Amino acid sequence: MDTKKCKWLVVIALLLIIGGGLLAYLIQTSGGDIKIKDIRFKASNGKMVSALLYIPPGVSKENPAPGIVATHGYINSRETQCGFAIEYARRGYVVLAVDQTGHGFSDPPAFAQGFGGMDSLTYLRTLDIVDLDNIGLEGHSMGGWASVVAAATNPNGYKAVVLASSSTGTFGIPQGTATFPRNTALIFSKYDEFSQLMWGAPIPVDIVKTDKLKKLFGTTEDVEVGKLYGSIEKGTARKLYQPPIIHPRVHFSREGIGNAVEWMQMTLKGGKDIPVSNQIWYWKEIGTFLAMLGMLLLIFPLGQLLLQTKFFKEISEKTAEIKSADGFGWWVGAVLTVLIPLPVFLWAIGYTQKLKASALFPQNITTVIMMWACTVAVISLILFILWHVIFNRKKKATFVNYGLTWKNKGLDFKKIGKSFLLALIICGAAYVTLIISHLVFTTDYRLWVFAIKPMTLLHFRIFLGYLIPFAFYFLVIGMILHGELRRGKKGELPAWREMLINIFLLITAYIIFETLGYLPFFAGGTLAIPEAALWYIVMFQFFPIFTIAALISTYFYRKTGHIYTGAFLNALLITWIIVAGQATHFPF
Repeated sequence: MDTKKCKWLVVIALLLIIGGGLLAYLIQTSGGDIKIKDIRFKASNGKMVSALLYIPPGVSKENPAPGIVATHGYINSRETQCGFAIEYARRGYVVLAVDQTGHGFSDPPAFAQGFGGMDSLTYLRTLDIVDLDNIGLEGHSMGGWASVVAAATNPNGYKAVVLASSSTGTFGIPQGTATFPRNTALIFSKYDEFSQLMWGAPIPVDIVKTDKLKKLFGTTEDVEVGKLYGSIEKGTARKLYQPPIIHPRVHFSREGIGNAVEWMQMTLKGGKDIPVSNQIWYWKEIGTFLAMLGMLLLIFPLGQLLLQTKFFKEISEKTAEIKSADGFGWWVGAVLTVLIPLPVFLWAIGYTQKLKASALFPQNITTVIMMWACTVAVISLILFILWHVIFNRKKKATFVNYGLTWKNKGLDFKKIGKSFLLALIICGAAYVTLIISHLVFTTDYRLWVFAIKPMTLLHFRIFLGYLIPFAFYFLVIGMILHGELRRGKKGELPAWREMLINIFLLITAYIIFETLGYLPFFAGGTLAIPEAALWYIVMFQFFPIFTIAALISTYFYRKTGHIYTGAFLNALLITWIIVAGQATHFPF
């Protein structure tokens, strides 16, 4: 790309960021009518809780509106509830979308203070713009547990509950009965990965047969989907919805969100009678997705423009002669690159429940991913060295051919340092766009379960602890992709072909894992590894993460002739994405 094209791409990237952010803002505010406040309040234990407060037009102390506390699930954040919050607010409800304890911008640790539910309800009830006789509680997954705890601690402080992909009587929260919680709807999908954990049924559709659900619905017969049980007036109303989706799709589904809206309209007085089918929330997701694409697109032309400056120009040189594995050897290397992560991943996730969070590694999920990444890197590095010594040294391959050293200069630490500085500037520029979007539009970058969020000061401290291990991983992966498995014996492949090959090498393991895991599930059975249910969902984020990593690694290797800029940029960006989006378990 020439300089002119790079500048145009920068402009396009910025337009995507601004346009996507503006679209998201207009949708979540209904064209500016709904006010959204980014607030902080103190919990009863003195910890800070973060939330987004949606205030519909015309709501005031003199004209209070029904209120809803909306709580996200594990390793999500307040923005995950935007679909629900947007539709509630459009219908006249004041909505408090909170970050659970240890999630988003709320103080750690996770799982504390009833998941933040009781303090959130208490705060909502202090607002003079809320009709205290018409308050609903809605929570997805672990957020549903927060709702149940809130209902138990303030039994007269709410009128209705929506448990989305959630349950009563799980993880130590109170059991449900025919009268508790008051007016409860359960949205539990036909393909929910946590049916055993939540309701004691290995097959999701069989929750209707469990004694636990029957007790909540006050019946001895199998619970009927869509049937209204009990009385709204008496507070004993119950209804089961079963949309044909998986656990995390409930908050990203017209049907799931529509079910929640329907129940609040049935049980809370004072809202607008907008049909359930009238939904606009998904346009907000399109907006934040476009903004995310803009941020990611910005990385490439900005990087090239910086590489053209006098300061950074010296780190680039023509890519070295290709001396990678070839023929059958290449396929052996490719298969190993694809397959090694799978058994290592199964080993690593076995430690999920055994890990104890520490001040250095305070996020259990991030720590497991780090353990996996470092182990894969060590195994891959050993195999790489063996391949070089046994096979490739005969071809007179050197570190230059692997993108590690500079021609006639060897290992140049000054240039490695400049490579890191370049990566830091690019990542910093991307981060600045996010901060501006956050301040101007009250949005982050996201699509469904994949989000790029701002970091708090605590997140930044945590980020520094995980950065070096992830940098080690991406440096090794860079050697593998651009040393051992680089294609094009008769010359470099077109960039797009090399990018596709590297994407394939990095994501195929997870395609295999997800396919083998979900096939028996969608066939009417259970997940292949039921105890790994959480990780089947976490792995959805691996697809965009490793696609981004492959693109960045390949692009900057071709522009610099070395693996460093791409590896450092991947480490900075991916560590930021993971840390900002994970739960923090250590009680700082």
